[in-house]
Amino acid sequence: MPDVLNPATLPSDDNINPYAFCVDLDGRYFLSKGAMIAYYGQMRFEALTSVSNLAAFVAAQFSSPLYAQDWVVAQGHGKLVLGDRGFDINSYDLDDGNLTIRASNLLGFAPTLELKQSIVPGFLTLIGTGKFLASSNGPVIFAEPPIRVDPQALVGWADCPSPSHHYDTNWMQGFLGMATSFFGRQSGEERQFDFTGAGTVLLQSSELVMEDPALLRQIDAQTHTLGTGQLQALHASIGRRLQQQG
Repeated sequence: MPDVLNPATLPSDDNINPYAFCVDLDGRYFLSKGAMIAYYGQMRFEALTSVSNLAAFVAAQFSSPLYAQDWVVAQGHGKLVLGDRGFDINSYDLDDGNLTIRASNLLGFAPTLELKQSIVPGFLTLIGTGKFLASSNGPVIFAEPPIRVDPQALVGWADCPSPSHHYDTNWMQGFLGMATSFFGRQSGEERQFDFTGAGTVLLQSSELVMEDPALLRQIDAQTHTLGTGQLQALHASIGRRLQQQG
């Protein structure tokens, strides 16, 4: 029989196993919706969009309206157990630094950190000193720039400039390559993120990207600027992608 855990035997701010993490809650903690799987103690969870009594606190630490509805504030004392669909979970420390991470990988962070929306769609930036939790599909690999990475394997980057896009020269040649690029049929062999300068790049051991509902909202908002012909082309492109994945 496996060991049965209780408040006395649960770890303190550490992994229970590769797929679950225990946070010692003593106050407040920012938490992605759905990440809580169990807790001991006295806690309450309030959506960021409804914490009127904490409006000033949230506004000071969470500067990303696009993602506000996907997060809650946990308040109280006890053992908070987090998980994310069976993905690996790790804790990271920032020391007066900044780290940009894929939004769908970020599970939680201490209120000593400030969260901002990155200029790179689908990513968020943490600034300051404190701990945060992130999930990944497989163990995380840490790499130094200069490096080119498959966008789907990218978890985030710390203390280095935002990446630029790099397209394979042979693939870019000719009209077919350009058309394929427009309609989104891409892989890491065709398009990469190019990192330069000092810093650290975080990669997961897989090309499986977790879904990001806020990214869909962001893309949907941008479609309001498209004309009829552009919307029809986008509709046709989405239809082809669904057929390929069906």
